[in-house]
Amino acid sequence: MIPRLHRTPCRTCLALCLCLPLLSSCMLGPDFQRPEAKVSSQWLGQAPRAPQTMAAAEQELAQWWKIFNDPTLTSLIERAMQANLDLRMAGSRIRQARAAMGIAGANLGPTVETSTSYRRSQTARSGNSGESITTDLYMMGFDAGWEMDLFGGVRRGVEAAGADLDTAVEGRRDLLVSLSAEVASNYLTLRSLQQRLAIARQNLMAQEHSTGLTRQRFGAGFVGKLDVVQAEALVATTAGQIPLFEAQIRQTTYGLSLLLGGEPSTLLAELTPEAALPTALATVPLGVPSGLLLRRPDIRMAEAKIHAATARIGMAKADLFPKFTISGALGLQNSTFSSTFKRGSSFWSLGPTLNWPLFDMGRNRSNLELNKAVQEEELLAYEQTVLAALLEVENALIASTKEEEHRQTLILAVAANRTAVDLATSLYTAGENNFLAVLIAQRSLYAAEDNLAQSSLNVSTNLVALFKAMGGGWQPEVAPRISEKY
Repeated sequence: MIPRLHRTPCRTCLALCLCLPLLSSCMLGPDFQRPEAKVSSQWLGQAPRAPQTMAAAEQELAQWWKIFNDPTLTSLIERAMQANLDLRMAGSRIRQARAAMGIAGANLGPTVETSTSYRRSQTARSGNSGESITTDLYMMGFDAGWEMDLFGGVRRGVEAAGADLDTAVEGRRDLLVSLSAEVASNYLTLRSLQQRLAIARQNLMAQEHSTGLTRQRFGAGFVGKLDVVQAEALVATTAGQIPLFEAQIRQTTYGLSLLLGGEPSTLLAELTPEAALPTALATVPLGVPSGLLLRRPDIRMAEAKIHAATARIGMAKADLFPKFTISGALGLQNSTFSSTFKRGSSFWSLGPTLNWPLFDMGRNRSNLELNKAVQEEELLAYEQTVLAALLEVENALIASTKEEEHRQTLILAVAANRTAVDLATSLYTAGENNFLAVLIAQRSLYAAEDNLAQSSLNVSTNLVALFKAMGGGWQPEVAPRISEKY
């Protein structure tokens, strides 16, 4: 049995609750529609061999660096994904966006506050007696308020916050893609520099041997001083390359340490020992161009930004219409503390409030136009992101194909130059040729071997670039995106 004192507010609340589904069914503003990008049905470049199943393709894209079969590279990328500072900052941005979404969602429900107060006041008694009256007031109770989301402004705000959270999540995934590719590229560059340093040292030893032979022949009077000077000049030129390689190796190691969130010296002991440049067969699950739109985090992030901008148009439209708030209070008050809990000390209030900006110098309408323009910009940015992604894939495809052809010709060039050095050295030793032929052959051999080392690096880094262009480096979750719930 409800006491008579409380029947009226209870009936009023019941009536409002019954009306809420009808009052809050409206949502202003356009609903988000996924943008449609016109892409070709196939790639211009030839796709490398791909796995047979979609599950295998997804797994290979997620951990593409394992095709190099290099435990050190795998370890470096996994550690970078745990310790990289940019990635950790991206995680903080996700937590910020999730908290902002919680704040926006809290506006959908009522707010209830409780307060307890005591106030003592003194007022003058009427008349000219000069006397005053002192009163006490004890009060405790609850205050509640609820803005009824009649036009969907609050719900659009929650939708925009969800899209912002998707943006932060996709931003972190985009960093994963870039980070894995950057670590791999730096590691491959390091091993290539070590290989080029070894080539320089090997050629230096051969050239020093030729220089010693030339000095002996000069001492015996078989050749002139010019041959000795030319041999010494070639040795000095090759020796001058070694400090440059050593500096680049150290700087690349420092860069890898930074990517792993460490000091420059962090990886010196681990990476200073020389190792071969890892190679891999091209097994990129290329798929079709339309699949790129679902895979690349930067495209997904651009889509989420469109969603957020679309939802904020609804928020701006809702600001043009009135806002209804239901507020109420329930509590006890009396002039003495002992009487506060007695019958007759209770009070309550309940009623709606209407706020409607009738004149604001066009501020709300300008805000609506601003959000429409932001949505238009995000749509254009999405289109530009898609085109840039398609270009990146096509460039990586043609670079991979042509660089492999280049490397094959350099392999033949190195073999030919080695034969030329052997022949020139034999003829020079036999006194049937001058030292200029030996000099040219040794220079050509060193250049060919160095070019082959650089081409081998380019083949591997082009493969890394292709995986990066395909959005590889993160594993999609089974759960839907946050914005798809609204």
